[in-house]
Amino acid sequence: MTIVSFGLVTEGCGSQYAVLDPKGPVARAELHLIESTSIYMGVVILFVLVLFGITVWRFRDRPGRGAPYRPEWERSQWLEYVLFAVPVLIVALIAVPTVQQTFAIDRLPPAKRPLVIDVTSLDYKWLFQLPKQGIATVNYIDVPVGVPLLFELTANSPMNTFWVPQLGGMEFAMPGRVLPLYLQADAAGVYRGDSANFSGVGFAHMVFHVHAVARQAFRGWVTRVRRGSPALTLKGYRQLLAFGTSPPKSFSSYPSQTFPTATHGFTLQGGMYKEPN
Repeated sequence: MTIVSFGLVTEGCGSQYAVLDPKGPVARAELHLIESTSIYMGVVILFVLVLFGITVWRFRDRPGRGAPYRPEWERSQWLEYVLFAVPVLIVALIAVPTVQQTFAIDRLPPAKRPLVIDVTSLDYKWLFQLPKQGIATVNYIDVPVGVPLLFELTANSPMNTFWVPQLGGMEFAMPGRVLPLYLQADAAGVYRGDSANFSGVGFAHMVFHVHAVARQAFRGWVTRVRRGSPALTLKGYRQLLAFGTSPPKSFSSYPSQTFPTATHGFTLQGGMYKEPN
């Protein structure tokens, strides 16, 4: 399930935080949750501060203090109701829309075919494979604007998290599992992605870029990769598995056995995504 996170990641938005500069429907929905939750918590903090000030002023020690002296006072039923009801109300206002929105953004839009991208976390690089297009890249990927993106995530390394802050929340990439992450870019641009889960000495270098381009430009990019890039062989794949960083690369084809054909984990359709007939 998508994890909604607030981070200090900057990319392509000046002095703003990237997570506060959404460029897709998933990121916008998550930003709305952040904003609404912040408002509710701000109201709680303001209420507590005001109540604290009133209490300090009302019960301060001063000459001629007229506060009633009640040594036998034990409880106030209406106060207990308020102290119980207000936290429950605040939790409900935060929890209900959060759960609803979290499940909503974990589902692909109906009647829209996604671009399926198989992602493998390696030490210390990211391998992207496009099964329909038959190409692969390392540490970068081009995607069409306005098209749902279904990232199917796994790992051939320690567990990582896949995160593109301006497109949406993060999801785990784990060995032996294939987990889904639905994102979408509604504006052309280059969006930084990385791992938000410490995974070893090369963790800081696990950075990739998502290039969101027009659909025609995306088709042109696929054609160029097919014609101008070398094939990824099993030997080349084993070299990628070795510890170390890698510059961005592209491959015109790749062996099918480099990505799991079945999963023991949860996916949107209960298994590997298949194109509808």
